[in-house]
Amino acid sequence: MDYYTLGNTGLKVSRLALGTMTFGDDWGWGADETNARQLFDAYLGAGGNFIDTADLYTNGNSERMLGRFVKDSGTRDLVVISTKFSYNAEPGNPNAGGNGRKNILRAVEGSLQRLGTDYIDVYMLHTWDQVTPAAEVMRTLDDLVRSGKVRYVALSDAPAWYVAQAQTLANERRWEPISTVQLEYSLAERNIEFEYTAMAKTLGSSIMVWSPLASGLLSGKYKPSEQGGEGSGRLAMLANSGNPAFNKFTEKNWAIVAELERVAKELTRSMAQIALNWVAHRPAVASVIIGATKLHQLQDNLGALDFEIPTELQQRLDAVSRPESRFPYTFFEPSLQGMINGGATVGDKPDSYHQPVLVEGAGAGVSAD
Repeated sequence: MDYYTLGNTGLKVSRLALGTMTFGDDWGWGADETNARQLFDAYLGAGGNFIDTADLYTNGNSERMLGRFVKDSGTRDLVVISTKFSYNAEPGNPNAGGNGRKNILRAVEGSLQRLGTDYIDVYMLHTWDQVTPAAEVMRTLDDLVRSGKVRYVALSDAPAWYVAQAQTLANERRWEPISTVQLEYSLAERNIEFEYTAMAKTLGSSIMVWSPLASGLLSGKYKPSEQGGEGSGRLAMLANSGNPAFNKFTEKNWAIVAELERVAKELTRSMAQIALNWVAHRPAVASVIIGATKLHQLQDNLGALDFEIPTELQQRLDAVSRPESRFPYTFFEPSLQGMINGGATVGDKPDSYHQPVLVEGAGAGVSAD
C-alpha cells in the first residue's frame, strides 16, 4: 500500500481508504458485525491505515463497530480515523444537527464515546448547512485541535467558494487549515474538476474521494453487453430515493459503463479496479474511499493500484466521461483563452519549477529561488 500526505500536512494516509458506511445492517443493505470485522482485518492486512466513518452511518453503529475493532486489534496508533458531523438524529431539536459551534461540540463528544477513543485523527464537516459562517466552523474546529480531541480538520460536500473562504480564514488567522475536502468523484461524476481540483492545489489542501464506483454503477454489477438495463442491487433499489447521488441510470452513464467494460476486458482487470485506478490518479487526489459488504469485493478493490492504465485506454475513458462545460467555464477553454493571451501557449509550470535548487557551495536545503 502506498501512502500520501493528506494535503499540506505531515499525516500519511493510504491511497485507498476504507469506508464504513456499510458497517451495520440497520439500513437494510450493510454488513453485519462478523462480516464487517472481516473487512476491517483484510484492509489492515493489506497495509491500509485510513478509515472513514460518520456519526450518521447506520445510526451510530458504524462508529461503535469501528471502535470495537480498533480496540480489539490494538491498532489505535496505527489507524487514521476520520469521522464526520452535520446530520441531525433528534427530530425537533434544531441544534442537534448543522455546523454551528453548539452542535459541533455536542457531536464530537458523541463520536469520541462511540469510537472509544480520546482523539479523532480527521474531524470533518459532513455537508454544508447553508447557515453557519465559515469563520464559526473553522474557529470551533481549531479549538478542538488545540484541546487535543482532534488532530486534523476537513470539509465535505460544501461549495468551492465556501471551502476557499474557510481555508483562507484559517491561513490568515492561524487556525488549523483544511487537510482535505471529501467529494463525490468518479468516471460518472466529474463536475468537481471545474473548481475543486485547482482550489485544492492552490490552497494547500487535497481531495478525498467518495463513491468512486458511482454507488455501484461502475463496480461490474451492471454490464450492458450482458444484462442491458438497470439490473438489480442497491443502486436500483435507491434510484428513486430522492438522493441525487443514486440517480445514475442515464444514457451518458451507460455509455461510460460500456467503455469501462471494454477497457477492463482489454486489461483483464475488473471494472471496479479500472474505475478506482482512474480516479486515484486524478490531480489533487490524496485518497479514495472503497466500501464493501462482502470480503471478495474488498479484496478486488485492494488490487486497484498495482497496475497502470495505458495512455490510449486512459484517453478513451477520459473522452467518454468528459463533463459538459457550462458558463462561466466555457470562457476558460483553450479557444477563448487564446483570445486573451494573443495565441501564445500558456501552460502550467513543470513540477520541477517548485522544487528547491541547491546552490553550489551552499548548505543543504538552501534554495536558489
